[in-house]
Amino acid sequence: MKISPIKTEADYEAALKEIEGLMFAEPDSPEGDRLDVLVTLVEAYERTHYPMDFPDPVEAIKFRMEQQGLTVDDLVPVIGRKNRVYEILARKRPLTLRMIEGLHEKFSIPAESLLKHGSHRSDHAG
Repeated sequence: MKISPIKTEADYEAALKEIEGLMFAEPDSPEGDRLDVLVTLVEAYERTHYPMDFPDPVEAIKFRMEQQGLTVDDLVPVIGRKNRVYEILARKRPLTLRMIEGLHEKFSIPAESLLKHGSHRSDHAG
């Protein structure tokens, strides 16, 4: 089993193509072992060259609302009055620590997403 490190975009593309051909390999077979090793190499390459970033807080909230079929009314117990929820969703008001904790606990939104500052906004309404 000759496998070499993924050093270039061409190596990466070749590894992805080979993985595609091995997707249905039996576990604990030579093909299955090759698939495991290639996937590990591709994941390492992607972590370095295509780092994933958490979404901004508002996008994380909107995603969870869509995913769970939540409405503005569902967020009121955690965020506050309905108009405050709308202000948060419109990026006119920042999240407070209490809101972040509530959103994380009640709706399982990753705290890392809720704590991230919006990179596209330089002014923060207070």
